[in-house]
Amino acid sequence: MSETLGLIFDMDGVLVDSYRTHLASWQRAAKEKGLHVSDEDFARTFGRTSRDIIGLLWPGKFNDAEVAAFDLRKEALYREILGEDFPEMDGAGDLIAALDAAGFLLAIGSSGPPENVDLVRRCVGNGRLIRAAVTGAEVARGKPDPQVFLLAAGKLNVSPGRCAVIEDAPVGVEAARRAGMLSIGLLGTAPKEKLAAHAHIVVSSLRQLNADLITQAIQNTTRP
Repeated sequence: MSETLGLIFDMDGVLVDSYRTHLASWQRAAKEKGLHVSDEDFARTFGRTSRDIIGLLWPGKFNDAEVAAFDLRKEALYREILGEDFPEMDGAGDLIAALDAAGFLLAIGSSGPPENVDLVRRCVGNGRLIRAAVTGAEVARGKPDPQVFLLAAGKLNVSPGRCAVIEDAPVGVEAARRAGMLSIGLLGTAPKEKLAAHAHIVVSSLRQLNADLITQAIQNTTRP
């Protein structure tokens, strides 16, 4: 594999400030079925695949076909809401450009469907510089399993030990660490202590990150 360094972005809560958008789309989709999603329900499942969330919130209520239909409807509502006003995370476009200029290969590793990832790549600043993406449609096991990040590293042709991941969800920082990658936790959707349980670095803004800092951390951080 290449000796180039790789950076894998989680998407929701890292490139796009979509927490409220996801919550609203879950609540609208659930309401159509006579169900309810509270803020607490959403918070404890955030970062997982939609099919995992349906199973956690309503265990045994839906068969596989119904889960798939529920998932599709929820994600269609998400894109509808997001497309009305794209909430890019502060510093996302600038960081993408700086890392690309420094020679990093960039990817997205998301639990979301391909249509969501395509929308974000089109809308986020300098999204054209993101060379690869892995979506929820390509993984059999959602985060905290490391599969999504290992697949992304493979698409970049960069070994896991030369990759960093930026994540905002506890299950995501755990997945990054389990993948053998530098795990960077971004505050915003989870308390610092929950991210710090698995993240090597925790920051409050993407603007605290730069190519030199990430390069040195990849080179100097001991990982399993």
